[in-house]
Amino acid sequence: MKIRFLGAHNTETSTSGMVCLLLDEQIALDTGSLTRHLTLQQQLNLKGVLLTHQHYDHIRDLPALAMNCFLNNGTVNVYGSQAVKSALEQHLLNNEIYTRFLSNNALRFTVVHPSAAFSIDDYDILPIAVSHSVPAQGYMVKKLNRCFFYTGDTGPGLKDCWQQVHPDLLVTEITAPNRFSSFKLTKVHFTPELLQKEMYLFRELNGYLPQVIVVHMNPALESEIANELDVVSNALSCKITLAYEGQEVDVQHRVAMHVC
Repeated sequence: MKIRFLGAHNTETSTSGMVCLLLDEQIALDTGSLTRHLTLQQQLNLKGVLLTHQHYDHIRDLPALAMNCFLNNGTVNVYGSQAVKSALEQHLLNNEIYTRFLSNNALRFTVVHPSAAFSIDDYDILPIAVSHSVPAQGYMVKKLNRCFFYTGDTGPGLKDCWQQVHPDLLVTEITAPNRFSSFKLTKVHFTPELLQKEMYLFRELNGYLPQVIVVHMNPALESEIANELDVVSNALSCKITLAYEGQEVDVQHRVAMHVC
């Protein structure tokens, strides 16, 4: 499995895009920066879109993708919670902001639930509830003997989540540096030190630490985050890096005591 990071940040600038991962050029995880990086044919060829939650930076390009499908007799299969579907119907694809694409064949939305596995072709997918300000779920994706877990936006309190996953690669978030750790918004986001505490818990529960790649950084604070994350990586003896736009990563099978 290969992941291409189309967007790795929580805002957009000339050099940064909002969060979007593309798996094997076939499955998108969130759509913050999807359409501007894919040709029309690449968009029409998508086998699925997995949405973690309804916040704008994670669904931004879904309407544009839907319009391209509508105009070209295509259909994209979208997976997410009932909360995501309701938010799209009421606030975005509501015939006021944009067309009701959930009412035609452009978007085929399937409601998925935490801990209820499903498949897209030969990919096995498990939604898992995570901590955030709205109902949110990450996705563990497995194909053959490769497995990764994308949390989407989240913060402290992932014990139940960590007990369900044993990924080769963990893609999670850090939104701000440590000086924001006591700020109320980071109760639903990570800073480097908050992620470090969760990684200690992960290791306690699972007996190992996976490679970690971080997304959702505030571009203005990225250098500060990177410096603090180096400290965390050294303390944990674990490879933890910041993602960047255009980065491609192969999910490598780890040699360890657990499998997905």
